[in-house]
Amino acid sequence: MKKALYFVVLLVVGVVGFGIYFLYQALPLANGYTSKYICSQVFLADQDPESVLKLEVKPEHPLFLLVDYKVDRDQQTVTTGGFGFLNPMTALYRKGFGCTLLVDADRDELLVQAKGATPQPKPNLTMTWPEGEALDLDSISEEVQKDKLQKVLNDAFVEPGPDTMRNTRAVVVAYKGRIIAEKYHPDFSWRDPMLGWSMSKSVTTALVGLLVKDGKLDIMAPAPVAAWSGDSRNRITLDQLLRMSSGLAFEEVYAPLKDATNMLYGHKSMAGFAASKPLAAEPDTVWSYSSGTANIIARIVKDKTGGTLASFNNFARRRLFDRIGMFTAIIEPDASGSFVGSSYMYASARDWARFGLLIQNDGVWQGERILPEGWVKYATTPTPAAPIGEYGAMFWLNAGSKNNPENREFPKLPADMVYLSGHNQQITAIIPSRNLIVVRLGVTHDNSWNDETFISDILRCLPLP
Repeated sequence: MKKALYFVVLLVVGVVGFGIYFLYQALPLANGYTSKYICSQVFLADQDPESVLKLEVKPEHPLFLLVDYKVDRDQQTVTTGGFGFLNPMTALYRKGFGCTLLVDADRDELLVQAKGATPQPKPNLTMTWPEGEALDLDSISEEVQKDKLQKVLNDAFVEPGPDTMRNTRAVVVAYKGRIIAEKYHPDFSWRDPMLGWSMSKSVTTALVGLLVKDGKLDIMAPAPVAAWSGDSRNRITLDQLLRMSSGLAFEEVYAPLKDATNMLYGHKSMAGFAASKPLAAEPDTVWSYSSGTANIIARIVKDKTGGTLASFNNFARRRLFDRIGMFTAIIEPDASGSFVGSSYMYASARDWARFGLLIQNDGVWQGERILPEGWVKYATTPTPAAPIGEYGAMFWLNAGSKNNPENREFPKLPADMVYLSGHNQQITAIIPSRNLIVVRLGVTHDNSWNDETFISDILRCLPLP
């Protein structure tokens, strides 16, 4: 009996000890996610923090139920802590840059990074989209079944069950280069920037293309990463990084103590964390989706555009965002001053559609070539190691496997569809054969949303090609 009691005591002590250790390790990540997310939603997207906590943060992980927050509107910060005080983390908002976690950095350091940045222009309210923000919904072709299309959009905002969490925020449909339908949640509008999560990766690819056009980057050359000098990783090319075929070890799992969350919420330099990973396979032999890879690329872009946050911001605005009217677009940086090209781009639903239109038009905007000739084809060609032709250079594809094109991610949708995809069911779908762009933004926490069904329903409202 005594031995059994002793064993039980040891077991309880062990479980409690592990629980304390786990909380100690995991709470900074939970606090980091909560403070960063609420900060962006409050100061950048003008949302109510209580609603954000309840509908968007807490459903992400049970650990977030232990986190309390404080919004300081004077300092433009959000601070969180486990039970209100354990392992506190603070995120700072900077106009034009969104929010950044203060990881091994202070407020003054981050404010200095923002000096010299070009302010965001204001949108044109009189010209018709995509040149401006006015819509001409009365001149839509009679071939479009407008009433049926509007019902599809209305249904996208309806919860199919009492406990489902689709949380659709915005839908935009553009056909033949014009918006033909859109709808927003009552708390959002066409003006509001919304988080694209991993849709950011495709925009990062476009920024690389601009530097290739300028002759500042050669994607077939070894990637310019100083940490790899002198070891076997110096063979990795920028092309291999873009195609997620670098061979670098990185665990794309969003849970406490995993690489992806550790990078996003626990390190000052996300690119530095990702670049420290060893090779897990020979370059170009394995396809492995990696947000770490995207942030290594982002750091390369920053270095090649002047080496500062302000210089990168000015480059992105001057060469991409402002040229195609994406005036709401912001890619938030980490505490080192490098933009988080894997995950942190905010833009209005209309601006995500503008980017989709740029890709649909082969990188040409209003007759002016923005991206280098051949870049869109490169970015949307399946990487050889992708099992069913589902990935190019940080673009998702619906191409299908080489031997069986019907074996693809969305068999009911056209094989030429390329798309930007992000956490919580963000999508910007581009279907050149149907002249169609569909943007859906939301905060979905379950399996109640289906992109294939939604886009198929939209296609049925349009004339056949």
